[in-house]
Amino acid sequence: MRYGMVIDLARCTGCHACAMACKAQHGTPPGVWWSKVLESETGTYPNVRIVYEPVLCMHCENAPCAQVCPTGATYKGEDGVVDVDYDKCIGCRYCEAACPYDARNFVEKIEPGFPEYGFNPYEEVMYQGHQVGVVEKCNFCKDARANGEEPACVRTCPAYARHFGDLDDPSSEVAQLVADYDAYQLLPEQGTNPSVYYMAKSRSVRK
Repeated sequence: MRYGMVIDLARCTGCHACAMACKAQHGTPPGVWWSKVLESETGTYPNVRIVYEPVLCMHCENAPCAQVCPTGATYKGEDGVVDVDYDKCIGCRYCEAACPYDARNFVEKIEPGFPEYGFNPYEEVMYQGHQVGVVEKCNFCKDARANGEEPACVRTCPAYARHFGDLDDPSSEVAQLVADYDAYQLLPEQGTNPSVYYMAKSRSVRK
């Protein structure tokens, strides 16, 4: 098994709902984003448009972050998901430097979103799962998957631009999308073999 994701760029509207859903699901501290949507301009005036590129941890088959981790805090599971044992992380940030996708976040401090008002009830509960001095990243919503749910970003996308499943299963939706729509990986020259693919050409409906 190798969990992976396919993102349909033609459907992405840049609403950032995926990033917000991720943040709400995991209760990450201010400034820590496991999922982001990058924006860039293409074309020349007057034919200019905004291009959106959702990014997250690529859960690479050959994960450089795991290779450089001196304590084994970053590891790859049997399902292909790259995860972090925060109790083993010493905050050396080698993984952050090794990741070619800028997918990791170092937790420098944990403070209220609005310091003048203190921690609200949501922050008091959710911030208990985070530690200062460690590096965090997307884990494909392992808690949600344990309950039979898809990652929060997939469930939330209003344009159905994200698809999640087992890349090793040729009958799965994600495997078929990769095969049928010439889906591509970011920075293939790095030799990491990411588990996140992108489609430039959209299909008309979601199965």
